Amino acid sequence: MMIKNLLKFIEQSPVCFHAVENVKNRLEGEGFVALPSSDWELVPGGKYYITRNGSSLIAFKLPQGEAKGFVISASHSDSPCLRIRDNAELSGHAIRLETERYGGMINPSWVDRPLSIAGRVLLRREGGLSARLVNLKKDCALIPNVAVHMQKTINESAKYDPAKDLVALYCEKENAGSLRKEIARAVGAEEEDIVSWDLYLYNNQPGTIWGPDQEFASSPRFDDLGCVFTCTEGFLDAAETDRIPVLCVFDNEEIGSGTKQGAASDFLPRVLKLITESLFLSPAQHLSLLDNSWMLSCDNGHAKHPNHPEIADTNEAPVLNGGVVIKHSPRYATDAVSSAIFSEICRKAGVPTQHYSNRPDMPGGGTLGLIANLDTPIYTVDIGMAQLAMHSSFETMGSRDAAHFYEAIKAAYESRVNFRGEEIRLS
Repeated sequence: MMIKNLLKFIEQSPVCFHAVENVKNRLEGEGFVALPSSDWELVPGGKYYITRNGSSLIAFKLPQGEAKGFVISASHSDSPCLRIRDNAELSGHAIRLETERYGGMINPSWVDRPLSIAGRVLLRREGGLSARLVNLKKDCALIPNVAVHMQKTINESAKYDPAKDLVALYCEKENAGSLRKEIARAVGAEEEDIVSWDLYLYNNQPGTIWGPDQEFASSPRFDDLGCVFTCTEGFLDAAETDRIPVLCVFDNEEIGSGTKQGAASDFLPRVLKLITESLFLSPAQHLSLLDNSWMLSCDNGHAKHPNHPEIADTNEAPVLNGGVVIKHSPRYATDAVSSAIFSEICRKAGVPTQHYSNRPDMPGGGTLGLIANLDTPIYTVDIGMAQLAMHSSFETMGSRDAAHFYEAIKAAYESRVNFRGEEIRLS
């Protein structure tokens, strides 16, 4: 069952670095070869991947014959969470960890919940530095609420000051300095060898499938590891065509994508250019390939809330287990062409689809596709799975939608979309 495998992937991917490491391992298990940053020598039928910063990844497969375009999926490895400061321990009658919010998180969902720690550590080694992933995999911190007796209006107008209300309780004062010791022990290093780190608090609770018919699933990080996993599986299982399938997993979508490993960077256009150069194609042929390419921008969408249907659009409000969501907004990359192409592919594959639009007076944010289109201007459709409580530390979606999304991605990678003048051909 696709949803069970998705929940396992999420449990093993507490932060962006682990998510990309798990995707990398999955690709290598299928025979994909890591590439350097340049000077590629590619062969027909070859399967390759490249990473950036350990938190973004692009993979692709070359057809045996002539390539006639790219089919690209893009999702993101990061989720809203709490970043731990480099000098995080705050002293007092108890030791606390100072944090800062990463992304547009729902603050109350992180309070009174046991949290764990994961991320990346840079270690001093002879002749340089070495990066190690760390995941404590245990409950080791908690952000306590103030009791209702001491804030009588908490249920009417609760506000969270990040400098006070999102500081995590870590240990008793007698154990000051324990964080560096614990991290060093977890990566098998000496405490003095730790130079810096990217560490985060994350919700350590495993996902669960529930409901009388097991129709719902709840888990941390459905946004957007749900799309990362299903895109990877659809990419791997898709049959070969005369297109170059490309799998993109970007970091930092939750903070605007404007980093060297984000969708706004040169990562995707650089990879596409290196592919065509390695195939000895001219700049004009490269542009011709792009003109016959398209992208799936994959990020989950808002399901119609069962208790607040009034916040949804009247006609375009998707529901859990209703199928793949096609997302529409002036701030999305979807247009009539890309929506029609994807809808037809799903119709032929027997995959249900539904449409999402923001309520006209409640505009949403931008997407990976819109950002990537700045340097890779190709037809793009924004899609996702419907979910509740997006950006909560524990989100909910329909358990059948993971399979729907996988089938749609697989069908898209197996499609042949030809853009020639005003006519678009699908096969």
